[in-house]
Amino acid sequence: MQSFRTEIENPIVEKDIIDLEKKIALYYEGKIDEERFRSLRLARGVYGQRQFGVQMIRIKLPFGKITSEQLHRIANVSDEYSRGRLHITTRQDIQIHHVSLDRTPELWAALEKDDITLREACGNTVRNVTASETAGIDINEPFDVSPYAHAVFEFFLRNPICQEMGRKFKISFSGTDEDTALSFMHDLGFIAKIKNGEIGFKVMLGGGLGSQARLADTLFEFISADKIIPITEAVLRVFDRHGERAKRARARLKFLVKEIGFDAFVQLVEDEQKALSHTTFKIDTSKFDKAIEIPSVEIPSVKIENVREYNAWKTSNVIPQKQDGLFAIGIKVHLGDFYTDKARLLADLIKKYAGNEMRLSLRQNILIRHVKEALLPFFYVELKKLGFADIGYNSTLDITSCPGTDTCNLGIASSTGITRELENVLKSEFPQYANNKEITIKISGCMNSCGQHSMAHIGFQGMTVKSGKLVAPALQVLLGGGVLGNGEGRVSNKVIKIPSKRGSEALRTILKDYESNVKTGESFLNYYDRQGERYFYDILKPLADTSNLVPSDFIDWGSEEQYEMAVGVGECAGVVIDLVATLLFESEEKIENASEALKLNQYSDSIYYAYTSMVNTAKAMLLTEGESTNTQANIITLFETVFADKIELPTIFSEFVYQIQKNEPTKQFADKYVADAQLFYAKATEYRIKNGSDEA
Repeated sequence: MQSFRTEIENPIVEKDIIDLEKKIALYYEGKIDEERFRSLRLARGVYGQRQFGVQMIRIKLPFGKITSEQLHRIANVSDEYSRGRLHITTRQDIQIHHVSLDRTPELWAALEKDDITLREACGNTVRNVTASETAGIDINEPFDVSPYAHAVFEFFLRNPICQEMGRKFKISFSGTDEDTALSFMHDLGFIAKIKNGEIGFKVMLGGGLGSQARLADTLFEFISADKIIPITEAVLRVFDRHGERAKRARARLKFLVKEIGFDAFVQLVEDEQKALSHTTFKIDTSKFDKAIEIPSVEIPSVKIENVREYNAWKTSNVIPQKQDGLFAIGIKVHLGDFYTDKARLLADLIKKYAGNEMRLSLRQNILIRHVKEALLPFFYVELKKLGFADIGYNSTLDITSCPGTDTCNLGIASSTGITRELENVLKSEFPQYANNKEITIKISGCMNSCGQHSMAHIGFQGMTVKSGKLVAPALQVLLGGGVLGNGEGRVSNKVIKIPSKRGSEALRTILKDYESNVKTGESFLNYYDRQGERYFYDILKPLADTSNLVPSDFIDWGSEEQYEMAVGVGECAGVVIDLVATLLFESEEKIENASEALKLNQYSDSIYYAYTSMVNTAKAMLLTEGESTNTQANIITLFETVFADKIELPTIFSEFVYQIQKNEPTKQFADKYVADAQLFYAKATEYRIKNGSDEA
């Protein structure tokens, strides 16, 4: 690998990028094993693809906000390092595919020139902080949640408490009780509230989708805004210490809350209060409170060729803002995919004629903000040229889908292929659903629910079905999920499994039955509840028959070859194989980080680095004894049992480590705790050398 000049002004970011470059070189030289390197690159937004030798790069865009300059930068990077395609995710990120690993550091450096990061977009970290795409413009919002989402993103980026957790951690901010940021399916979800004139949030805890979906509990009905960062820090500390690490499938926060119980979890959060870096944290909203700057330009003269289509577009895709005279324009992005040539033209439009801001949505769409009413005809004409004026923004026609077998290692069946087919069915046979904002259709290529199928009114999950000795791609049909509002939601019921090529007929059957049997004023969910799950199983059962499959049923959507299931190793929060030498090396690195943080008067960070060093060292020593562990708390307890009479410390090991809970993050305590970590590391390595413990 050739080194390059980052030209990054921020020394912390520059160090991060150079470190990635060095680690890639060590990986190529065989000095870092595959599993350990995977963990490192994932935390820097570099994700292995289904295709050999290339990577998916995930760009972290807090609450989906993006400017013209940033979109130009991303487009340039995609052209230079990839194939010119951009993919919007259900977490308001942008993904670029087919990138060579050794070019990822320079790609990252190029993005940082416009304040765009890859850091912690993947891996066992705090993922992109999402928010309602209408935050700041919603007529019904009590206040703009954008600055609060941004503050949480900034505070926990590179924060030592959330760099190597057992699994990923997801946070959202909803601007209204409509809960468009889906708080009920997040590890932590915040819903904007005002109580007695004070700005604050309802807080939801422990939600999640995946193979075992769980609805979040209400942690607080209301907390003031200056408490959201301390609460988040406390929850992360508990999750880091007590969360599962050995069994990946059970390592999310929802499983910890379920296992120990909600009340016990809340008590653990309370126990962390003294150790927090801040008891309150006032969030500066001034950058978001500024007046919106709209360019003063002459309104271009345009001719609307089809007034009926224009009015349908306005009804479906244009949203009045709370700012008088301004409107937002929704762009329905098919499969979340758009290309750099159109991205640049779109970037120029919002720069010259709007407020220079877009938001990416959780439904993989684009929302242009701050457009003057007089410019709506002009925007319609220009967006139509780009293919961005299709009606149905956030409607039933607007299907959410993950990439599935196109690029993902975990994809079982094509999600993008069936999405195309279902959208064609809706457009040609059910055009009336272009303005239906209630019924949602969501598709995932596997059980992990990246397409959020398990919370949809109508959901499809990629699976397989056997017919004799052959295997065909299949879809699990799910019904009855949805957003209820104010932190409440519903998980879809798994109704029946059908061959994938019959997915379009399943949708026809469901919608025709709905139109024939729904009562006046009845919602889809009430209709579903009235009919019952068994009713839908019965009407779809003929589609599940595998005795009459034809050759085309064994070919997945978008493919020309016979289906063959090929599932790789998931990386989104992959488990790392911990080797003794690697763990001890990392312990030493963390002590160095603790010392550096101490010099910068970052006492809380310094203390947490020292804590993780102690845990890593203890885990390494337990491995030399053949002991297995699954949580940090378990490591601490087990080490005390196994090594109580072998490694002498000033006090028992649990008390030695848990000083972190019982002391405020002062300089005095940080000095002592870092010294304790150094002492423990020295004694542990001395014991290891003395006893010749070189094998794990």
